[in-house]
Amino acid sequence: MARLVMVHGAFSDARVWERVTPGLQAAGHSVQTLDLPGQGEDPTPVEQVSLDRYAAKVIEALSQGPPAVLIGHSMGGMSITQAAARAPESIQALIYVAAFLPEEGESLIDLTRRPEAAGDMIQANMLIEGEPPVGRLADEAARVAIFNCCTDAEADWGIARRGGQPVVPMGQPLQLDADRHEAFAALPRRYVTTLQDNCIRPAMQRFMFERAGAAPVLEIDTDHAPYLSRPQELVAALDTLARIPAGVSG
Repeated sequence: MARLVMVHGAFSDARVWERVTPGLQAAGHSVQTLDLPGQGEDPTPVEQVSLDRYAAKVIEALSQGPPAVLIGHSMGGMSITQAAARAPESIQALIYVAAFLPEEGESLIDLTRRPEAAGDMIQANMLIEGEPPVGRLADEAARVAIFNCCTDAEADWGIARRGGQPVVPMGQPLQLDADRHEAFAALPRRYVTTLQDNCIRPAMQRFMFERAGAAPVLEIDTDHAPYLSRPQELVAALDTLARIPAGVSG
């Protein structure tokens, strides 16, 4: 079985994986989750939050054990990709769950401006305030944008655990290290796509995973929060993708 290191996305923290972790552990995997800088219980001040700090936190987690399958949800795709560019030797494979999958020089904001991303309800509803800027979503906007396939109880659970999101990392591009470029490029990329996603629209997910050559790609007919709306299906998908032997790309 695999060692899994799981990275949350924007406006959230490690608690998003609470309904997924037990199933993955029951399948025999070891699971490690973390709060990115400035999120959850991590005390990093907002003015120190950056994509590099996100990557450093992920690399710190990776260093605590053998090479892992690194999983990122949503903006967590930016974090795991930057971490992989810095420490590919610590990673067996990358799994993106309804996540951003950038190329060199691309930021999250760059990706949201592509025509395939039209209809993104996060960018349409995010309120930005403060300096350094922090983005927030009103509860009802989050319910429609993120939890549109959840029951009311599931959406309430998710909304209660969401917070502000530092904006600066969203504008920072993926940077590759020349001496690790070959190892980074060789990492298997796998994808779980969500077909009723109002945040990273299905067409945008498809554009990214096809461009990156991600394989296999597994579909879940749900919203941007499969960890809430379809946790058993997400466990099954992650279990399938994590069991692919090292060195096999799809």
